[in-house]
Amino acid sequence: MIFAIEEINNSSQLLPGIKLGYQIYDSCVSVPVSVHIAFQLSNGRDPVFYKGGNCSQSGVVMATVGDSGSTPSISMSRIMGSFNIPLVSHFATCACLSDKQQFPTFFRTIPSDLFQADALAKLVKHFGWTWIGAIHSDSDYGNNGMASFLEAALREGICVEYTESFFRTNPQSKIRKVADIIRSSTAVVIVAFTAIGEMKVLLEELARDPPPPRQWIASEAWITDPNLMSFSFCAGAIGVAIQQSVIPGLREFLLDLSPSEVALSPLLTEFWQDAFNCSLTKTPDPDKRACDGTEDLKTLKSPYTETSQLRVTNMMYKAVYAIAHAIHNAVCKEKNATIQCDKHIRLQPKQVFIELKKINFSQNGYRVSFDVNGDPVAFYELVNWQKSESGVIELVTVGYYDASLPKGQEFQINRNLTWVEGGTQVPVSVCSESCPPGTYKVLQKGKPICCYDCAPCPEGEISNFTDSPDCFLCPKEFWPNTKKDACFPKPVEFLSFNEVLSIILAAFSISGACLAIITAGVFFHHRTTPIVRANNSELSFLLLFSLTLCFLCSLTFIGAPSDWSCMLRHTAFGITFVLCISCVLGKTIVVLMAFRATLPGSNVMKWFGPLQQRMTVVALTFIQILICIAWLVVSPPFPVKNLTTYKDKIILECALGSAVGFWAVLGYIGLLAVFCFVLAVLARKLPDNFNEAKMITFSMLIFCAVWITFIPAYVSSPGKFTVAVEIFAILASSFGLILCIFAPKCFIILFQPEKNTKKYLMNKH
Repeated sequence: MIFAIEEINNSSQLLPGIKLGYQIYDSCVSVPVSVHIAFQLSNGRDPVFYKGGNCSQSGVVMATVGDSGSTPSISMSRIMGSFNIPLVSHFATCACLSDKQQFPTFFRTIPSDLFQADALAKLVKHFGWTWIGAIHSDSDYGNNGMASFLEAALREGICVEYTESFFRTNPQSKIRKVADIIRSSTAVVIVAFTAIGEMKVLLEELARDPPPPRQWIASEAWITDPNLMSFSFCAGAIGVAIQQSVIPGLREFLLDLSPSEVALSPLLTEFWQDAFNCSLTKTPDPDKRACDGTEDLKTLKSPYTETSQLRVTNMMYKAVYAIAHAIHNAVCKEKNATIQCDKHIRLQPKQVFIELKKINFSQNGYRVSFDVNGDPVAFYELVNWQKSESGVIELVTVGYYDASLPKGQEFQINRNLTWVEGGTQVPVSVCSESCPPGTYKVLQKGKPICCYDCAPCPEGEISNFTDSPDCFLCPKEFWPNTKKDACFPKPVEFLSFNEVLSIILAAFSISGACLAIITAGVFFHHRTTPIVRANNSELSFLLLFSLTLCFLCSLTFIGAPSDWSCMLRHTAFGITFVLCISCVLGKTIVVLMAFRATLPGSNVMKWFGPLQQRMTVVALTFIQILICIAWLVVSPPFPVKNLTTYKDKIILECALGSAVGFWAVLGYIGLLAVFCFVLAVLARKLPDNFNEAKMITFSMLIFCAVWITFIPAYVSSPGKFTVAVEIFAILASSFGLILCIFAPKCFIILFQPEKNTKKYLMNKH
């Protein structure tokens, strides 16, 4: 402070021709002493207090630098603010002092704890620590600072296992209780928002029975104190510190002290006697020798002569210059490129207070300005206690925090850190291990949000990041993998030609068609034989043609459904089967009519000749065609992705469109089949040696049995097996018809030609 004032008094640019006076007080970090000093400064240098209207004396100070503690500064600011005397602190960091309603004349060159708390919370979050312990001084600095930190920690998702406060003058039992909590806690990381005095008594207590390895996170109040670095179990501590700086000329000024100059100041006398272990007083200490003038500060190694890492000192330096610039702006003006100051102006503290709000200058490369709350721009260095090769703990700058940078970029680390016990790996401090992807967090009852269990995601849901609070459903056409950490497209299933089942069904389908064609070939080759001619060869060939189409239409059910294939498979099936049964029905009627024609006086065959037979088949088939056309026009079948039958796959199938249309087609086929079956039963006992009605009865019995069992099987079969059941029904009924009606005839034609005679056929039993 003295160095800065003398530098200003010797300056030709700042307050030229005006000398600043000063009075230095030692508050002893005591609130009562600070209050006494505040009243004394507000009253002027007179030894008594003035009352009434004669309150403003000539000796009233224009501004004050101090105090170093938040609590004394609060008391002083309340008193001096009533007189509009600005108080510029170099080390009072309590965020409460930013309240201009309570402390309108308070300024500071050190950042508010609000920024420090935010920096510490971001530091903890940066290293992934979510489970911490917290201790703080039971003072305005510690209480307000910890309150700001806890608020910032909550925003960052950090949980605090315990929060303990204490003061250096507390009973030893209280200090021991805090130490025991630290020893027994599960949190590895401890945030200490304490002053040097509190930290010293706590570390001394912990040193008696060192706790398990703990990672200390320090506030700026104690992280740079060289005396605390002697506690080796705190190696690896990290924290925020006031920016390191250099003040040109300060070291030379400090070393330029003589014993005679020192003797004039009680503060310097105390320092000199402690540094050189000698006495300067008239009544020397019997335990110390008298100082003889040979003491040389240049040979002294102490914090006093160490000016390479000035931190708080620079805050004091900037505070003095801030007041000087405010006074300069109040009394000096620039005219004709020269600065002229009014030495006789009656300057009031309020004028200095007003000018302090507006100052904005740089001193030795460091910016000095105040915002509306009287706070500077926050800038901290991130420092780390690292052990040197000799085993001594050293303070190393490893990064910085700059509140003026855009959000998210304020915090930067540009050097490797050393952790607790000299480790190089970041220690882990969590209440619960992270939940991997595929699981989600389930909070433990009665514990903070950082304490949780990991539960696997429910079926159909995933979580694709660590510590997911919940799982979410995959899109409709996607399904989780086995780890439940990603959604993949569901496999699409349909009856494809590549499957074994499809190959078997296709083989039977083609075999059946070939069998029908071969049968037609046999019949055509032996078309003049009695057995072919006796069984209405025209309807037989038409029946074989329709059976060929029935076998082949089953192939349309295999493969990926499309708009055309869905319409084709159902309509082709319906029309070909009606054509087939119409032919069988015609053959049955022919048998009945032929028997009636053999009776005396009967002439029925002329009413059901070849033309009527053809017309019957065409008419019955045309009705089915009309039903199919109506179905296709109103609501045709269409391909659809079935997402409900299976959760983990998509069934590509043909929707019926109109269920009425589908069941109308099946119902019409069933109606014809039942009618044909009834007629065949009536004709089964006719006395011909080769009675075709018996074979038709068996074929219709098989046909009806197949399609009756088809209905429940079709409804209950899942996915692609529904299609397989439908194909099986088509093939089974088709094979039943061709084997029952044509197999016996082909056997006689090929293997028993002696029975293929008119005499044998006409032989009645």
